[in-house]
Amino acid sequence: MRLGRANLDRLPAGIRRPAYDRSRVTPGIVHLGLGAFHRAHQAVVIDDCLAGGGMSWGIVGASLRSPDTRDALAPQDHLYTVAARAAEGTEHRVIGALLDSVVARERPAALVERMADPAIRIVSLTVTEKGYCHTPQTGDLDERHPDVVHDLNNFDAPRSAPGFIVAALARRRAQGLAPFTVLCCDNLAANGHTVQRIVTQFAALRSKDLGKWIVDNAAFPSTMVDRIVPETTDADRDAASSALGMRDAWPVMTEPFTQWVVEDRFTAGRPDLAAAGVELVSDVKPFELMKLRLLNASHSALAYLGYLGGYETIADTMRDPHFARLAARVMEEAAVTLTMPAGTDLAAYRASLLKRFSNPALHHRTWQIAMDGSQKLPQRLLGATQDRLARGLPIATHALAVAGWMRYVTATDEHGRAIDVRDPLAAELAGLAREAGPVAERLAPALLGVEKVFGPLGTEPRLREAVTAALGRLYQDGARRAVETLISA
Repeated sequence: MRLGRANLDRLPAGIRRPAYDRSRVTPGIVHLGLGAFHRAHQAVVIDDCLAGGGMSWGIVGASLRSPDTRDALAPQDHLYTVAARAAEGTEHRVIGALLDSVVARERPAALVERMADPAIRIVSLTVTEKGYCHTPQTGDLDERHPDVVHDLNNFDAPRSAPGFIVAALARRRAQGLAPFTVLCCDNLAANGHTVQRIVTQFAALRSKDLGKWIVDNAAFPSTMVDRIVPETTDADRDAASSALGMRDAWPVMTEPFTQWVVEDRFTAGRPDLAAAGVELVSDVKPFELMKLRLLNASHSALAYLGYLGGYETIADTMRDPHFARLAARVMEEAAVTLTMPAGTDLAAYRASLLKRFSNPALHHRTWQIAMDGSQKLPQRLLGATQDRLARGLPIATHALAVAGWMRYVTATDEHGRAIDVRDPLAAELAGLAREAGPVAERLAPALLGVEKVFGPLGTEPRLREAVTAALGRLYQDGARRAVETLISA
């Protein structure tokens, strides 16, 4: 039996289900990037909003490329399970906020039309850092990106997230309609401002008037999102289906913790997010930097060095006391670069992160976190590194994490086995690695010279020295010994 609207009443008593009449819900949000994170985070919040009476805020999800999620969820009326796992047990909840889904590549014009519908008041995004077709170091639109080039020549049949947003906003402007709010939920620095810059730069390439109209009328609130969501495995599907007593083709696994901080700036209204636990603030930046430089930076350090050290998951890596101390030290050294609102307890936040990373029930693969590192490094590791350099502080810990990324993108592990590197710059990075060879004194400068990742920071002598030394230790001693040596110093 397949999970679906007709058999919700057959779920076991302990399974939470939509606490509202789903037939009365209408769409108010289009979400670009229908992946596991959105379904375990924003969609859960909207599910709570619907239960509170906000029935005009249902979600239409859009996968920009793959039909897999649509094909899995459509036969079960877009219902799916969120399984929150902790050492004490797992809580299962069926989410009903997702009303429909589309695959952008199949019918791009239909998605543009849906986004232009006046009933849609928010377009939210989780397309990962690489989905914005920008240069991470500068935050500007990459005008040479293949999808940007395509979209500028096929305005009504776009491929990229910026292309869809601009095409839909242009149609709303032509029809005399108010713009929707663009709500970025990805780990970009100053994500609202960054996406506004990308979108308006794209729009201005089509029409300066359109770019100005977007600047003057649309809202791009910044956000900070936090929940660990591993990739769903076949074993996860089996476990969720067993708990439900019926088949769920694509449940999502997550942790009990969740956080969403949102700048309260919307053009056409919003759901009652505060009632669903969202923190509405006037300035998200301190919270965003806190998460990027504490959680995401230490996560990346564990991912690259843990993978090289032979650990499959973050929890496995954290069982090694030297790696656990590495994560703690990344956080400690980044914390001094933060200026937080009064009352923020950074020590408690760091302690909670270490506990979450150690969750034995959460199988978050180091390989998964290691994806798209060229897009992630500037926000997660390089910003804090630059701030520490400006203050004359040591950077050995962050340098080892950066060196771990460099060693990883050579695409060969410590035992000579191939690494499946998933990164927009994978081919370029692998080419530089082949040319330099496994020699830290050649490889580190070559990769630090990749402008899209490091920008001017790549020429900083102190960074070059520290990263080259760290990379040399990785080649000489391996990741486990290099981490132990750093922590023991």
